[in-house]
Amino acid sequence: MRRRENSKLFEGRMLDRPEEDVEDQGLAFDLGTLVSRRKALGAFGLGAGAVLLAACAPVSEQNGSTAASASGSPAASSSASSAQAELVETPGETAGPYPGDGSNGPDVLEESGVERSDITSSIDGGATAEGVPLTLTMNIIDMAGGNVPMTGAAVYVWHCDAAGQYSMYSDAVVEETYLRGVQVAGEDGTVTFTTIFPGCYTGRWPHIHFEVFPDLDSITDATNAVLTSQIAMAEASSSSVFALEAYAGSAENLAQVTLASDNVFSDDSAAQQLGTTTGSVQQGYTVTIDVPIDTTTEPSTDGMPPAGGAGNPGGAPPSGGPGGQPPSR
Repeated sequence: MRRRENSKLFEGRMLDRPEEDVEDQGLAFDLGTLVSRRKALGAFGLGAGAVLLAACAPVSEQNGSTAASASGSPAASSSASSAQAELVETPGETAGPYPGDGSNGPDVLEESGVERSDITSSIDGGATAEGVPLTLTMNIIDMAGGNVPMTGAAVYVWHCDAAGQYSMYSDAVVEETYLRGVQVAGEDGTVTFTTIFPGCYTGRWPHIHFEVFPDLDSITDATNAVLTSQIAMAEASSSSVFALEAYAGSAENLAQVTLASDNVFSDDSAAQQLGTTTGSVQQGYTVTIDVPIDTTTEPSTDGMPPAGGAGNPGGAPPSGGPGGQPPSR
């Protein structure tokens, strides 16, 4: 094609409409100019698209900090961050005096029906724990395998009720098995439990216990756990929940402890053990947390009662508002 004699240049490019101003050259010309400028920015290591994404990325609160994500899917962004970030193994913690895993008295893990998602009721259809609904989703990550989902891992979760009582141990609920259950991680490495928000008893920050086993067949022996740890509940949601009559005493107990003074979370104020919490008292809460596990390291339980029953098997429940005497863990 022969170049027109009256052609003009703009930033080294021929104008499509030389008789018109630059801003009137049309969409095709404008897009070409944008591409040229993006290439120029690329020379400095910063593309126009990157600038746009950074400016538009949503911000969410996670573990007390903010994180930006360019993905429109929370699940996708969570998986991407878990796979790409430099992960730190979840700290091992004590199972406490009321594990119900056979290491300190009764063993719920031998009962048929313990594998379940909804743990609000006893396994045999007994009592149902009352309280603010809570959905707990845990993303189990295999660090040794390259930060991939730990598919097939069995996760055992347990915690106290709104009154600070532990089923199978506290006198009032010793025959119950509620707020205890096992889920097996699927291909995405996640497990989800439907439960209630735990109460707060004297000397402890509100928390949820859990153990992770390599597979479902391993749960019959507590020593097979590759991780024993605890999840700390967020302060804001705890304060809202504990204002309810069903949680009488919990607000007073919470006021006497901090994450920095709690005898489990004080090492780092639960930096890795606070999940992302959303919801309300009226609608219920959702807690989501990543649980990276390095199976090449020796599991640490930070003082878990030894198998066979040292500690307080079947003993008094936690109290000081909810329940009886508080456990040390």
